[in-house]
Amino acid sequence: MMKLGKDVTLAGLEMGLLTMKKGEFSRFLFQPKYAYGDMGCPPTIPAAAMILYEVQILDFLDSGQVDEFVALSQEEQNAVPLPRLLEVVNTVQIFGNRCFNQRRYHIAKDRYKEAMALLVSRESQTDAEKEKINAALLPLYLNLSVTQLHLENPHKALKYGNKALEIDSANTKALYRCGKAYLELGEYESAQGCLISAQAKKPFDGDINNLLREVTICYKETLDKQKDMYTKMCRDFRGECK
Repeated sequence: MMKLGKDVTLAGLEMGLLTMKKGEFSRFLFQPKYAYGDMGCPPTIPAAAMILYEVQILDFLDSGQVDEFVALSQEEQNAVPLPRLLEVVNTVQIFGNRCFNQRRYHIAKDRYKEAMALLVSRESQTDAEKEKINAALLPLYLNLSVTQLHLENPHKALKYGNKALEIDSANTKALYRCGKAYLELGEYESAQGCLISAQAKKPFDGDINNLLREVTICYKETLDKQKDMYTKMCRDFRGECK
């Protein structure tokens, strides 16, 4: 009985939510038979209680428009006005951002790639449209790069960082993420180059300066080890020649 009442409440609440707009605040009052019934839900909800829900819609994503767009053929998608495509892509990207903030990196990655695929598959007709598509791709490449770093995939992080740099060669976020990926790959000279370029754009950025310092230390240690190895090799070689 209690489960049935709860199901009815949720169904009624869902119907109410569908009538609301973003930012709207509403109250929904349910009679006991549409809430938790005569039993209630002890000890929190007493028997035969009327239930008042206070709801505010802070934000929502229109997943329906995404489903409708994805269901179209490629030819039909290309015929859709660009603003609608960008709106769909933005919805998918926002969902990815929410997953990223919740540390659900695999899901975030999939959403970013879905949005990227919709843009890349678009058959652009004009230079102006290509510009707008590249402008929408840039944050997706940056998001994919940082997500792959969190997933410990530096090669893929570097791939998307470089794609971002193809669009904006001076983008400090892309330079920073490429630098971090190169560091994780042990390619210190390349990492240093990216971070020095980023530092030139943002000389007082703490993240860039700290990572550049870390790379410089690692690079110096590697060079010192190489120097010691070569010195030892030369010493051994001279000893064999005597």
